Parts: sequence; C-alpha cells; structure tokens
Amino acid sequence: MTRRLVIFDVDGTLVDSQAHIVAAMTLAFEGIGHAVPAREAVLGIVGLSLPVAVARLAPELPVSAHVALVEGYKGAFMALRAETLSPLYPGAADLLERLGADPQIVLGIATGKSRRGMDHIMSAHGWAGRFATVQVSDDHPSKPHPSMIAACLRETGVAAGQAVMVGDTSFDMQMARAAGVRGLGVVWGYHAPETLEAPVITEFAELPQALSALWVSP
Repeated sequence: MTRRLVIFDVDGTLVDSQAHIVAAMTLAFEGIGHAVPAREAVLGIVGLSLPVAVARLAPELPVSAHVALVEGYKGAFMALRAETLSPLYPGAADLLERLGADPQIVLGIATGKSRRGMDHIMSAHGWAGRFATVQVSDDHPSKPHPSMIAACLRETGVAAGQAVMVGDTSFDMQMARAAGVRGLGVVWGYHAPETLEAPVITEFAELPQALSALWVSP
C-alpha cells in the first residue's frame, strides 16, 4: 500500500485567525508609535515567520524596532487568544477526520506559527495524535524555504511524489515547488487565488477528489 502525505498550512487554511492577526499587529505597531500597515498588507505576510513578516511590513525601521514589533505582536496575540479561540474554516474538522481514517494517508503540518502557538491550536481543537509530523517556525527558515516540507517527508518516510502541500498563500505553493511536491491552494485564505499558480479548491468537500486527481497525474 502506497503511503501518501497531506501537509496543511494552518492560518488561512485550517484556522480563520485573521481577526487576531490584524488586531495583534495593530497593537504591536501602535506600541512602538509607528503607523499601522493596511489590513491587506498584514494579511499578505501571513505564513511568513514573524521576524521576516515584520521586516517586510516595515523595512524602513531598524532591527531594534523589528525586535520590539515581534515581542509586541506575540504578547498581543497571546492576550487575544486567551479571550477567544480562532475558529476552524467550515468543513475543516470533518475533512481532517475523514482523511485521518484513511490508512493510506498520513497528515502533516507546515506553519509559520511558533511551537507554543501550534501547541495551543492542537490542544484547543483536540488534534492530539492527528498529525504524524508538525513543523513550526521555531525550527526552520521562513517559508518559502523548503525545510519544513523536507522535514515532513523525512519524518514520515513518504516520497516527495506522494506528498501534497495544502495552503492559502503563494509562500505555501512556492515552498511546495522548492521541495519537489505538489501544491493545492484554497480560495478562502489570505492570498488571491490567481497568485497561487496551483490548482485550487473552493471548499473542503472538494479536497479528497482534488488529491486523487493530483496523485494520478504524471
């Protein structure tokens, strides 16, 4: 039996965290007295590791300000997360359960979130044991570097040709191409579908069929 690996991004793909992300970034920039970036700009960097993200949002600021932004964002995000839980996108929970029940499929995570943030998500949504491999920003270069996917393949023993990266951003799809795996985009996330340069799905119910089509294609 051929084992196949489905790797998911988190923010913008499985979890609708945009309200917390925008609010936390707003508080971080206000905390250093700098103009707050536009909402579209903030959502455009979701998926990148936090230091890379803030440097891209404010390249004119010195490194010391970037460090302050990172710490301000972390503190604000944790406070917001303690008040409310970012919801899963419709169909995500059922889809993960369905895929998890297939003995041929192995599930993984490749996210720009920190280990602490990912642990919180796993606990809050009851995902303990759901994913065979979980890669976070603490341990890897920022997307689109292929390090996260390479680690997923290594830890699961699945060949690159039998793996698919599911994500909502161009960073996810670029990472997939760099790692030699197929990419599958979702339209409900933070980057416009036309920027993904990959097949896309419009709802999670379409994902099993889309995966099958990718795995049978040359």
